[in-house]
Amino acid sequence: MTFEPIIGRYLNITVAGREQRIYVESAGVGIPVICLHTAGADTRQWRHILNDADLGQGYRFFAFDLPWHGKSLPPEGFETEEYLLSTDVYLETVLAVVSALNVTRPILAGCSMGGRIALQLAALHADRFSGFVAIEASDFQPAWYDIDWFHRPDAHGGEMGAALVSANISPHAPPAERWNTQWMFMQSGPGVFRGDLAFYTQDRSLVDRLSLIDTRVTPVHILVGAYDLTCTPEDARRTADAIAGATLTVMDELGHFPMSEHPRAFRPYFVGALERTKGTR
Repeated sequence: MTFEPIIGRYLNITVAGREQRIYVESAGVGIPVICLHTAGADTRQWRHILNDADLGQGYRFFAFDLPWHGKSLPPEGFETEEYLLSTDVYLETVLAVVSALNVTRPILAGCSMGGRIALQLAALHADRFSGFVAIEASDFQPAWYDIDWFHRPDAHGGEMGAALVSANISPHAPPAERWNTQWMFMQSGPGVFRGDLAFYTQDRSLVDRLSLIDTRVTPVHILVGAYDLTCTPEDARRTADAIAGATLTVMDELGHFPMSEHPRAFRPYFVGALERTKGTR
């Protein structure tokens, strides 16, 4: 029997005046790195990075489930409300978790909506971080699908979500990891993927804030998969070009969920991104 090095604990914080019980996983020692999951998923997307013994000798990774996701329950009274993630609540949640973890200027790495909020934090709260790795991130991405399909009485929202994301996984992804990635979406709580996508596809607030990002103080590196249909390499390039000093890498053979769908191919790109963003500590 072998235990993995990942340690999971619960963190009690207050966000927008409401008590939240946040599930956090951690592993490694060294420079702190906060890892944010995609819409409709949870920290399991980052398990390969947290289990990487070599990376864990130089970095201390933290990954947490947003409220309503994974092992983080919704707040009390959730049964009477519609879940719709907002930029303000998302920002406050990340900052509250970072404060509670008591880590000094960590690197923030987020994917998809996690990459979007990483750029928001780079614009509004850069002093709290030493660098940003924005994965599959763009300034704004309108939906090319009807998000209401993910929360209907006549459809299984989790299976609908898995069907959608399957088109965003690279054909080079190992079958086992492809299905593991889709399984997380199949397990998503009712209406959660839809509520996350409302944030991702309707909030344009980042567009006018890109000019606020100062990469001379806090570096920003964008990673994008060559097979990403939601945030295409062209979308990522447009975003990087709007941020003075931002850098961009297009990842061959990867899609929208690189750390989960094809972890071995993702690793060297992620290592390079961490090296780029740790210099200001």
